[in-house]
Amino acid sequence: MTGVPTRTLLLWCPDWPVLAAEIVDGVPAIGAVAVLHANRVVACSERARAEGVRRGLRKREAQGRCPQLTVVDHDPGRDARAFEPVVAAVEEVAAGVEVVRPGACALAARGPSRYLGGEEPAAERIVEHVAQTCAVESQVGIADGVFAAGLAARVGQVVPVGGTPGFLAGLPVEALGRPALADLLRRLGIRTLGGFAALPAGDVLARFGFDGALAHRLAAGRDHRPLAVRQPPADLAVTADHDEPIDRVDAAAFAARALAERLHDRLAAHGLACTRLGIEAVTAHGQELHRVWRHDGLLTAAAIADRVRWQLDGWLSGSTGRPGARPARPTAGIIRLRLVPDGVLAQAGLQPGLWGEVGEERERAHRALSRVQGILGPDAVVTAVLGGGRSPADQVRLVPWGEERLPARQGEPTWPGREALPAPVEPTGSGDAVGPDGAVGSDAVGSGGAVVGSGRAVGSGRAVGSGGAVGSGVPPWPGRLPPPSPAVVLPAPLAATVYDAVGEPVGVSARLQVSAAPARLVVGTARPVDIVGWAGPWPVDERWWVPAEARRRARFQVCLADGAALLLAVEAGQWLVEAIYD
Repeated sequence: MTGVPTRTLLLWCPDWPVLAAEIVDGVPAIGAVAVLHANRVVACSERARAEGVRRGLRKREAQGRCPQLTVVDHDPGRDARAFEPVVAAVEEVAAGVEVVRPGACALAARGPSRYLGGEEPAAERIVEHVAQTCAVESQVGIADGVFAAGLAARVGQVVPVGGTPGFLAGLPVEALGRPALADLLRRLGIRTLGGFAALPAGDVLARFGFDGALAHRLAAGRDHRPLAVRQPPADLAVTADHDEPIDRVDAAAFAARALAERLHDRLAAHGLACTRLGIEAVTAHGQELHRVWRHDGLLTAAAIADRVRWQLDGWLSGSTGRPGARPARPTAGIIRLRLVPDGVLAQAGLQPGLWGEVGEERERAHRALSRVQGILGPDAVVTAVLGGGRSPADQVRLVPWGEERLPARQGEPTWPGREALPAPVEPTGSGDAVGPDGAVGSDAVGSGGAVVGSGRAVGSGRAVGSGGAVGSGVPPWPGRLPPPSPAVVLPAPLAATVYDAVGEPVGVSARLQVSAAPARLVVGTARPVDIVGWAGPWPVDERWWVPAEARRRARFQVCLADGAALLLAVEAGQWLVEAIYD
C-alpha cells in the first residue's frame, strides 16, 4: 500500500451527464433536465434541483415534483465522447491527465503548480482555459489523493499540504459513495468521516470486510488506491497497423475490440491486470493522439474495449463541445492504434490452472465466436439479454457478441398502494384462474374476480385465486406473465381460431366476457385439436396514452389433447399463438 498520497489536482464538471446531453443531443441544460438510469435519477440540472428533483428518485416521483421535467436516458458513451474536448483543453495546460470518469479528470499537482506560480494560480488557469476553449464551467480541487481532491473540487477548495485528514473529518459518511455502508454507520452512531477514521483498522476489516477497510483508508485521508501499481514492461503494449485509414467510428471500434482482447490475453499470461490504460493513435498525416483512462478496479477485456470505443468515438466524431470550441477531429483517418497498460498489478485470479483448464472452454468459445464475427460481421453472432416487458417476446433483446449486455426495457417500479394478484393456476377447463399480477383492462372484470380500473391503475381490492390464496409477490412489470416462461417464443405469432363445443368461434367482449368455453383450436390450416384445459382471459392495455402505439389484447393459457400447452392472445378479434410451453 502506498505511504504518502500524491498531491492531486482534480477538475470536476458539475452535472456532466446533463451537459453532455446538451452538447451531443441539444437538450437545453438551463431547463429542468434529469438523466435516468434503471428508472432512477442519476443527474439533474440546477433548475430541476430547485423544483425538488434529487438523485435516486424514481422517474414518476421526479416528474411529480417537476411536471415540466425533460427526461434523458443515461449514456456513458455520450458522456465520454463529450468530455474529450475538456480533457484535451486541460492537457494543453498540464501534461499527464488521467480520466477518472466522464466529467472528472485528475493529474499530479506538482508540475503545473511549479511552472504556473503555485497551486491556486494553476487551478485558476486550468478552469479559465477550459471555460474559454470548451465553454464549460468547471471546478478544481487540490488535496492529498484523488478521493480527497474530488471532494475538494465540489467546493472549489485547495486543501493545504497535510491538511487532508482534517478536511475530511467533518464530512458526512455519505461522501464515501457507499449508501449501504453509510446507512449502517449512521445506525451505529457514526455520522462523519472523522468518526469512522477513528475506529481501529483491524476492527473495521473484521466487521465491514475489504470494501469497508478501503473506505476506512479514504476517510483517514490516505491514498484512494491502496494497491501498489508498478510500471509494466514495454512488451505488454499491443499495436495494430491498418493499410486503409480508419475514419468511421464503427470500423475503429470493431478493430479496437480485437486489440483489447490481445492486450487482456497478454496481461493474463503474465498474471497481471490493468488499472490504467493508455490509448494512442496515429493518423495518416502523422498526427499523434494520446489519452490515459484510469479505473478503480481491474479492467476486464470488455471494460478495455468500452474505453477504447468511447475514446475513438470522441476523436473521430468531431466532437467540439459548445459552439466556438476548436475542432478535435483528426485531419486524417487512423492508421495505427496502440494500447499501453500504464498501470498494472499482480492478479493471481488471472493465472490459468496447472493444466490450463480454468476458463479455457469459455475463452475458446469466445475466440471462436469472435472469429465468426471477423468473417461475417459483428451482427452475425448475437446473444440474448433479458429485460422488462409484459409479453415473452418483449423480454428478450438480441445484441452482437461482445457488446454491452444492457436490457432494452428496464423493469418498472411497483405501483404504490396496490396489492399483487396471484399467479395463474393450472388450467382446469373452467376458466376461473386468476391472471398475472396487475393485468389491466378497460373497465373490465377478470375471470378470477379481480376488479381492474380503466387500463390505468389497479384497484385496491384483494384478489383471491381459485384455491383461495391471496397473492403477495409483486413482479416488476404489471401484467407480466409469471414463471415458468414459455420454452419457445415464436418470432411471428401464428393466426389461429378457437371454437366452442358446438363449432362456433369463441370471442371476447370489451368487458372481457368469453362468449363460450373454448373447446377446439385450429392453427392455420392444421387439423383441429381439442382443448382439455384453459385459463384466462388476462387483459393487457399498453401505451393507451399514445393512440398510434396503443395495444390492447387478452391472453389465455390452454392445454391441448395432444399434450401441448400454448400461450394464446386475442387482439382485435383475431386469435394468435404467441408461445409454446415445454
